[in-house]
Order: sequence, then C-alpha cells, then structure tokens
Amino acid sequence: MNALLVYAHPNHTSLNHAFFQAVQEGIKHNPTISEVDIVDLYAEEFDPALVFHDKKRRRDMHTDPDFEMYREKIKRADLLVFIYPIFWGRPPAMLLGFIDQNFSANFAYRHEGLLPEGLLKGKQAVCVSTMKGPGFYSRFYLGNAHKILMKRALFRFVGIRKVKIFEFGGMEKMNGKQKKFLNRVEAYFRNRVK
Repeated sequence: MNALLVYAHPNHTSLNHAFFQAVQEGIKHNPTISEVDIVDLYAEEFDPALVFHDKKRRRDMHTDPDFEMYREKIKRADLLVFIYPIFWGRPPAMLLGFIDQNFSANFAYRHEGLLPEGLLKGKQAVCVSTMKGPGFYSRFYLGNAHKILMKRALFRFVGIRKVKIFEFGGMEKMNGKQKKFLNRVEAYFRNRVK
C-alpha cells in the first residue's frame, strides 16, 4: 500500500506537526504500507488561489502541468492522509486550495449524466484535525459541518468510501489529552490501516 500525507499547518513546532509526526511513526511500523509521499503545503509554498482566464481554463485543470506532480502522487496513493487545523469550522484555505486545484473534473470525478462518477474509487482517506474550541461545538453548533464537507462533499463525490476522521477539540489547553490523542493516532496508523 502507498500512502500520501498532506500536511497543512504553517508551524512546524505546533500540535498539528506532532500529529503529522505521530502519523509517520505509526506508518513506519505498519508492514502493509510500503511507500510514503509527503506534501507539506506551507513548506512547499503552495499557492491555493484558483486562477482562470483565457489561457488557463477550469475545464483543463486535469491536465494543468503546474499540478501534474500532485496528481501523480494522488493517483499512486492507496491511502490519502490529511493533517490540518480546523479554522471557522472548516480546513484552512491552504488545504481547500490544494483540493480545489487537484481534485478536478476528469481526474477525480467526471460528469456523464445526472450524477457524477468518482474516479478515485478503491482509495481510503484519513483526516487528522485539531481545533481550539471544544469538540462538542463542532457537533452541536455546526452540525458536523467539517465531517460532512470532507466525507460527503469531497470523498464520496470522488468515489472514496472508506473514510476515517479524527477531530480533536479543546487542543489549546495543556491538560494531558494531547498525548493520549497522539498515541491514539499513532496506534491507528500502526495497527488499523490495512
């Protein structure tokens, strides 16, 4: 199995980076994962802004040479892992821009009739996200908007059915929960991903 890790946090001393390292540590001990590609969006200075004009058309995004490397990594991966904070109930603009530009029509899905056909079938996805606010806020006040966005609006649309979402709330308080959650994520990638 090949894995692609997409890390979307600007601070490499953050808790998100610790989760990024926990994912890598778990994968390192998982015998079913043979190859790992990493995309660190901030370190790579990825430009999340969509640009369309007469020479760069939306319908041609699936062949845009600027994103060929990323499309190849997505294509090669059996497991897509996204590590990011939640800002205002959703992933950061950096990650959303990566998705906008790479999960394009005729690459990740196609329309031939009323409903789209997902072209990334057979892959699995895992999201590891943190937020400052309490976890219940996302569930009760936002109606699980983040999970709906990632599971239904993105992954189901492109044909990915096996999805696991870790959403850790209240992460700015140093109360010992962080270590427990880091261990849970590492154990998941070490033992449960197959």
